[in-house]
Amino acid sequence: ADIEIIDIVPNDQLLSCNGALVFDEELYSDLFKSNCPVTGQPDWASVSIQYTGLQIPKESLLRYLCSFRSHQGYHEECAERIYRDIMIHCKPTELLVGMNYLRRGGIDINVYRSTQLLGSDIVSARLIRQ
Repeated sequence: ADIEIIDIVPNDQLLSCNGALVFDEELYSDLFKSNCPVTGQPDWASVSIQYTGLQIPKESLLRYLCSFRSHQGYHEECAERIYRDIMIHCKPTELLVGMNYLRRGGIDINVYRSTQLLGSDIVSARLIRQ
């Protein structure tokens, strides 16, 4: 479904969850963009969110992720903020936020934040678009 992007600064109020359904799912988007706080250059990432808990509507999550479009923040700070906001607003029992940033300056940056211990198969994975 198409969504309208209104907020271009991080807005955790865009997150919602369906209070009736418990889900175990993985959501994925290549549309995440923030900006380097040093150079102002765009930083694009593929975001993977795996959770167990009340259903997070896809439109709600996509609006929230797109609200970072004008945000200037380090990769790790963006991942931590997304993790924290989902934990606060949706209260999943398990959560993994993975962000695989496109290479800029020859460096891969892949950030993970999880409620569970992660194996090397997850943290060493690279995406073809990197």
